[in-house]
Order: sequence, then C-alpha cells, then structure tokens
Amino acid sequence: MRRFRNVKIVATLGPASETYDSIRALHEAGADVFRLNMSHGDHDSIREKHRIIRQIETDLDSPICILADLQGPKLRVGSFANGEEELVPGAAFRMDLDTAEGTIDRVCLPHPEIFAALKPGSSLLVNDGKIRLKVTECGADFAETQVVIGGAISNRKGVNVPDVVLPLAALSDKDRADLEFVCQLGVDWLALSFVQRAKDVDEARALCKGRAAILSKIEKPSAVEWFDNILAASDGIMVARGDLGVELPVQNVPPIQKRLVRKCRAAAKPVIVATQMLESMVESPMPTRAEVSDVAAAIYEGADAIMLSAESAAGDYPVEAVTTMDNVAREVESDPTYTEIMEASRKIKRTSIADGIVAAAREIAEATDIKAICCFTQSGTTALLTARERPRVPIMALTNLRGTARRLALSWGVNCVMCGELERFKLAVINAARAARAQGYAEPLDQIVITAGVPFNVPGTTNILRIAPCQESLIYSTDPG
Repeated sequence: MRRFRNVKIVATLGPASETYDSIRALHEAGADVFRLNMSHGDHDSIREKHRIIRQIETDLDSPICILADLQGPKLRVGSFANGEEELVPGAAFRMDLDTAEGTIDRVCLPHPEIFAALKPGSSLLVNDGKIRLKVTECGADFAETQVVIGGAISNRKGVNVPDVVLPLAALSDKDRADLEFVCQLGVDWLALSFVQRAKDVDEARALCKGRAAILSKIEKPSAVEWFDNILAASDGIMVARGDLGVELPVQNVPPIQKRLVRKCRAAAKPVIVATQMLESMVESPMPTRAEVSDVAAAIYEGADAIMLSAESAAGDYPVEAVTTMDNVAREVESDPTYTEIMEASRKIKRTSIADGIVAAAREIAEATDIKAICCFTQSGTTALLTARERPRVPIMALTNLRGTARRLALSWGVNCVMCGELERFKLAVINAARAARAQGYAEPLDQIVITAGVPFNVPGTTNILRIAPCQESLIYSTDPG
C-alpha cells in the first residue's frame, strides 16, 4: 500500500480499534505500524488483535509492522484508609514498607529498591508529578519527606524517582512472560519501558533471541544521560515524552527530543516521537493548532515515525486522528523548507562500502531524472542506510524475508515489496523494474537506481549500484548479466 509521505504513523490499538473493520480502516487511513500495549488487555485479546492484523496484511498484500510495548516496572503507593488524603505544602509525609493503610501522615511504598537508592535531597513525584516530595531522611525501609507541591493523593497512584538510578531491572516478571508470549506470537518490534542503561537492553535481547527487534523507550533522565550507550545497544528508539516530561522540567523535553532524533538518524536507527501528539482528538474530531504544530515539529526534525496512543486506542475519532496525522505529514513534506532542513542536517560519518553505495545512489537520484531508489536487502541494513540519507525520491526495499519487510515499515520513507529469492543480478534489476512500475513509482521509460549485494541473500554485502530503465526489453538489451 503506497504512502504519499515518508514519516510513518504508529497507531495504538484498544477498545476503540479492536475489530477487523476498525483496524483495517486505520491502516487504509495511514497507519503503518500497530502498537499492542501490554499494560492493557490479556493475552487472549492481544492474540486476537495480532491475528486480525495479519489477516489484513494478507487481504491487502501489504506488510504491516506490529510493535508490542511492554509495561515495565510500575512503582505505586499502597492504599489509604479514607481512599484519599490532601497533602499540603510544608507538611511532613512518610513512605515506608508497612502494609497498613495510609493516613494523612504516611503510606506504604512497597518497593525496597527505591529506599535503597534514595538519599536526602532526592525528589519523589506522585500522580504524574502533580505532587512533589523532597526526602529529608531515609533508610532501608522508609523515607521521611517534606511536601513541596501538595494535592490529593489516593490509592495506587504512581511514583516517579527522577534524580537517582534505581536498582530495578527494566523487565518485571510480567514483562518476561509478556515478552515470551509476543515473541512466540510473532511481533516485529519489542518496546522496552523503564530503560535506564544499556544492560537493560542487553537483557531483553538475550530473551528475544532474535525473534523481534528491540526499541528502547527514553522516559527517564538516566536514559538521556546514557543515551549513546543505549542507542548502540538498541535497534530503535522511542522518545516517550510523557514520563520524560514528568521526571524532567517540561522545558527540557523539546531540545532533548531534537538531539535524540538527530542521533538516531546518524546511527541509521528508526526513532518514534510519542505521547499526546493529538490528545484533544480523544474527544474532538478536530485537533488544536498547537497539536498540529507539535506533530509538524517532529516531522521537521526528521523523526522516522509519530505515534498515536489514546487517540486511536480509546478515543472517539481514531480514523480521523490517523487521517489528520497523514494530512499534516504530507503538507510538511511538500514544504521546500522541509527538504532544506533534511539536507542541511545530513551530517553522516561514512565508514563502509555500503555507506558509500547508498550515498552515491542518493546523489545520482537527485542529480538526474531518477524516479526511485530500489535496494535489495536481507537484514534491512541497506534500506536503513538509504533512509538515513533522506533522499528526495522514494525508497523501495525489496526482500524475500517478510520479517524484514515488516520491521522496515517503521523506517522513514521505506516502502517494502516482497520478492522471490534471487541468484543473478539481472533478475534483481528486472524485479526492481517490475515493482517500480506496479507500485506506481515509474513508467516503462523511466529510470531507477538499484543497489544490491553479491553474492545474493547474504546480509551485509551491499556492493553494487546500477542505473536501469524500467522497460524489461531495454534491460535485456543493455545488461549482459
């Protein structure tokens, strides 16, 4: 299914989008990737959504990417005798391991790992940062705090600890069970929550055993601090601005977002910008102008994908939200300023033959009347390197591996086409020409750029660049291979 834009759209599935018709409508409106949120729904409901997506993929003959988002450890206070208490600024408040119901003076925090990491002066944020507590004294099983910002605190509210690295693994017992379930199911990407350091990613990769690509969610200050190591260990990144905006001053998030997006592009790894992009469309058929500007800003920055959460999972207008994102993306990418920004930010350190091949393909395509860049890929690396160049012409990734095609559906500008296993370069050229014509990228007399690796079907061997016509009789008459 051809898209007339390069940035990809991720749509979260939920109660508003769990039937065949609703999920198909989202895909046809522009959703390239479907996110299964493991925080909501049991394994049976997740399995059914997965089945429906794969059925739509078959019906439309269009590779669809599935992203499973693990919940991660959830840090929450216990319950209160009165259900809720009002904390006032300046008051003392204690958190401890005592399981007795909470009062105006204290509550249980059943996470000894937090107490082990705290020190006087540390901050504790409750209920998405609406309440801020400052630690005055702490020990192995308690923390005495002073209320800095007060408010209502009630049962099971979440707790954030922004200024310490917690001795907690990114994977809880639930996450480990969910990981194995979705890997057996056959998802394409696995999103890790609560990533603090690279070893969190290494643990998940060991459990995945190559069955899914690993995407790290950047939602904690420690993840920002150690981002370069996390990026090196990951296959992709999600800038999870919700939790990041709770644990950091909100004004810090936009420049962090911009830096992370650029680093991901330089590393040729896809990056998703997520959280509250069209939040008002949960209840309104029209977004706010500020939300449209936010979506546009992420696209101008060069993000590979932009994500809908509650808008498509539980909102009243899921298809309209996807359509709005699609319209904004097409308008932004038609702006000459967008092209100027993409080209001005093309600061890439090229160190391999594949780097040189894809750079040459982009330069040739932009200097002549080339209609598309067609890259044959096994692992997807060649397509990712081509996408990093942000060419002005479409990118077609041809592969005989459906898993590769699905994973690449998350990457900027990559249009995936399935082809048979090839052994000769001439057959690759012919397949590329046929695909370019069939997908509407070129006419018979047009030319395309083709990149491939010989020997075929071996990852990491990109070493050929060819300019070819899209008319097969011309290919046969000009190519002795």
